Amino acid sequence: MYAQKSPPCARCCSFIRATNIKNNRKNHYRRLSSSSVSSSSSKTTRREEEKLDITMMTTKRTRREQLLNATALGVLLSFQGGLLVSPPPAQAVMGSIAGRVPGFGKIEEDGSMTYTRPEAKSGGHGIGWTEITPYSVKLREGWEEVAVSIADPGGTEIDTRFKSESEGDVKIVLAPVLRFANVEDGENPTIEELVPITNFILGFAPEVLGQPVNEEQIKSMEKDTRNGLTHYNYEISNEAHWLISATVWKKRVYLCSVKASGRQWRTAQPKLRDTIASFTVLK
Repeated sequence: MYAQKSPPCARCCSFIRATNIKNNRKNHYRRLSSSSVSSSSSKTTRREEEKLDITMMTTKRTRREQLLNATALGVLLSFQGGLLVSPPPAQAVMGSIAGRVPGFGKIEEDGSMTYTRPEAKSGGHGIGWTEITPYSVKLREGWEEVAVSIADPGGTEIDTRFKSESEGDVKIVLAPVLRFANVEDGENPTIEELVPITNFILGFAPEVLGQPVNEEQIKSMEKDTRNGLTHYNYEISNEAHWLISATVWKKRVYLCSVKASGRQWRTAQPKLRDTIASFTVLK
């Protein structure tokens, strides 16, 4: 007779069940740990990829900025003899620069200052772009150069304008002599050779004064010589007070006019006469 197996005792069954539960828990924790590590690794990978994208974008931007900076530098520098050197400063050429260029000298002890037409100033305003001989005129502290407007009488041929609230207005007109005389190439006539003193002001008054002038308004007419050139000088009184001085050099009329109101004339007459007498072509 075979011996019968005795049923396991309750203690053994409890031990087996406890062991199985413990093993199941370990396996569960391993799976959780593996999943957590995988998730953490995935997050780390995504962060590294994002950092890599940002680095690549920054590198591209930096290279682009370096390229732009190099291009700008290439405009400012030139390559010569294997070295980068700054280009020489641009030289102004007569009649090549449009607009106003400062021409006032320093203020003297008596408050006067001399304006000399800059060589770099353009020759526009209807007078062409040919070389213009510089001129000078003496003003005083407080006078300022103002923009030329084509709406002014003679605006297309006004070269320079100045203004002082307390003393008046000054303008320089440059006009070709061909508008009232035929001059052959190579000739350089004086103002006396071109037109009589009375005819000159009658012809230029509408342009300079903004209206015709009659002989009763002309208070004085006289001639003088400055720097070897004959000047026609006029004093005219209409709604305002005018002083005018004109000469001719190299087929161009150089004319300076001073305009003052009654109040300005009463207070600044000596200074305004000094200004008109200082107008000179620097031939």
